Amino acid sequence: MAASLPQKPGMAGMLPGASAAPGQQPPQQGALREISPVFLCRIGQETVQDIVTRTMEIFQITRATQLPNGVTQSHAMYQDRFGKLQEHLRQLALLFRKLRLLYERCVEMTSDLQEEPAELVPYVGEDLVSVRVEPCSPTVSQERQEVLEKVRQKNQEMKVLMDQMRNLLWDVNAMLTLRK
Repeated sequence: MAASLPQKPGMAGMLPGASAAPGQQPPQQGALREISPVFLCRIGQETVQDIVTRTMEIFQITRATQLPNGVTQSHAMYQDRFGKLQEHLRQLALLFRKLRLLYERCVEMTSDLQEEPAELVPYVGEDLVSVRVEPCSPTVSQERQEVLEKVRQKNQEMKVLMDQMRNLLWDVNAMLTLRK
């Protein structure tokens, strides 16, 4: 894997194996450890979106390519499309390598979690393990109650607004049917 992976601006040195920009010192091992798995997953999500975009572009190029059915097509146009296709495929391979590195790093960082994801999902019929909840301070409880009350008020306002909009739509539809 001699080719370096494409990086977004400001992300140089954040991934393991990525070289730092010239004139900068390589990041310390402690700095690499500070990157959270959530951040890596966000980068992975962006990488998957880039992969999908590149794949769509590849399909668009191949769809626009005319099959050789006796019509002479300029050699320059063919070479141009072939070059674009090769570049997209090369970029796609790099993006998949980057995604693999992100995945491996994320697995490495989350390997020390105490619970497996299957243990976090409750099953029907199984007894739930009770978790001891620390009592909250009175100010936190009061703030929670205030937020819940505000949410209830906003929900009620939205219900009234939806009813008004529904009645307005009924009136408009009734007028339109009478007009015909």
